[in-house]
Amino acid sequence: MNFYTDNPSLSFYLHHADMAHVADVREQGFTKTAEGGPADAETAIRQYDMVLNLLGDICGDVIAPNAAEVDIQGPHLVDGRIEYAPGTRQNLDALIQSGLFGMTLERKYNGMNMPRVVAVMAAEMIARADVGFATIWGLQDCADTIQEFASEELKDKYLPRIYEGATCSMDLTEPDAGSDLQSVRLMATFDEANNCWRLNGVKRFITNGDADIHLVLARSEEGTTDGRGLSYFVFDKADGGMTVRRIENKMGIKGSPTAELVFRNAPAQLVGNRRMGLIKYVMSLMNGARLGVGAQSIGLCEAALREAEVYAESREQFGHAIGQFVAVQDLISAIRARTEGARTLMYETARWVDLAGTSKQAARTADILTPLVKMTASEFANRCAYDCIQVHGGSGFMKEYPCERLYRDARILTIYEGTSQLQVVAAIKGIASGAYVNLIADYDAKAAELNLDGELAECLAQLRARAAEYEALHAKATANGTTDPLFDHMARKLTEHIATTIMGYLLLLDSARDPRYTASLKWHLEQ
Repeated sequence: MNFYTDNPSLSFYLHHADMAHVADVREQGFTKTAEGGPADAETAIRQYDMVLNLLGDICGDVIAPNAAEVDIQGPHLVDGRIEYAPGTRQNLDALIQSGLFGMTLERKYNGMNMPRVVAVMAAEMIARADVGFATIWGLQDCADTIQEFASEELKDKYLPRIYEGATCSMDLTEPDAGSDLQSVRLMATFDEANNCWRLNGVKRFITNGDADIHLVLARSEEGTTDGRGLSYFVFDKADGGMTVRRIENKMGIKGSPTAELVFRNAPAQLVGNRRMGLIKYVMSLMNGARLGVGAQSIGLCEAALREAEVYAESREQFGHAIGQFVAVQDLISAIRARTEGARTLMYETARWVDLAGTSKQAARTADILTPLVKMTASEFANRCAYDCIQVHGGSGFMKEYPCERLYRDARILTIYEGTSQLQVVAAIKGIASGAYVNLIADYDAKAAELNLDGELAECLAQLRARAAEYEALHAKATANGTTDPLFDHMARKLTEHIATTIMGYLLLLDSARDPRYTASLKWHLEQ
């Protein structure tokens, strides 16, 4: 089974009209890495297709078959070090041997220089195979932070290693600093004799905590208590000074080790400038991580859809396959519609992220879409896993069916890399400024240019009614300013409303290209 070729939606978005511009920007634009790259956007997209095809084989033939056993075995702690489950190690080896690490790295660091859209597609396929393993794979995003902010010396040291398969972690949270990262206490003091920083303290809930390369948020300014005293550091496990105190016993994503780490005079190097760790570098990394969680969520949605469809076709009750019953068909339609809605929002966001360096407007659009896709996709993943179990009935409650694992794995998606509630907080700026209203107007103008007729014209009319409803809610919420308690009270409703409206417009534009998306568009409009 190939997880790329069996999902036509991936090819559909890879060949989106805007992808030629994305490829051009990546190869010849602000990244300045055209040397050795493909001659044109069309050639670049063919290369993306080939890489995704190769990854699709590994997902179907290696990662997915290993998922159940990895969930049972999990990682183990041995003498302060983490040992992956055998299946996890096999997954990593298959990807390293195929040269699939470092997708977004520049070519001078041996990377593929591929756009975020392609990296997101890779993450979606891997998450469909095993969400737990996708968290390990997704931490390659640490390379983007090093590539963007670190010194040339650090880039030359660490980035080629990531291409070769070195694993990564971002060490942010602590026992008393979860979402409130300004409260981080792990100390960093400069060691003049050895020209390095020394890290001392504890980090908790660290995904892939015994990775080869760590990005560590630490307090470098003595006497400070807020985010302005925090800097960002890169730590190499090979240099010693860090041990794993324990592996957390989690509900789901059991193949992904979540660890508590103890740093004792661990040597590290400063990334970028002092005092900018939280204010600039972590915020940039978190945006990428939230996009990654969105991709994991959509991969899980796709897995839930496949499991529900297969079971509904094979399970017979009352003399018929249960897939013939309207109640079951409705559940599967809901899973499909949520999957396709979240996916179109994901790839729209990823395209804007790829173009963010070309203009302030592109960067602003990427910023306001990112919290929407993280919140929406992760909430949908939980609902899709829930409905998948419902399709299975009592069998879905048994561990012999993958949907039980999907249900456990889904629960973390609305929590890590910023809860759904924090995504609402992140969206408030776009709500207050009216940026979402302007974005909807742009989508509406694109739809109007298509001169739609029939049911798509009716869908456009419904979307315009929804947009008007959002504007009315927005006016009510902001009537007394954004400091009024009413605004905070309505923020979640406004965020959900704008997310579903934008998804609707995107599905409408997709339906104009391919009518198979129309059913999902109509489902969303009926909710």
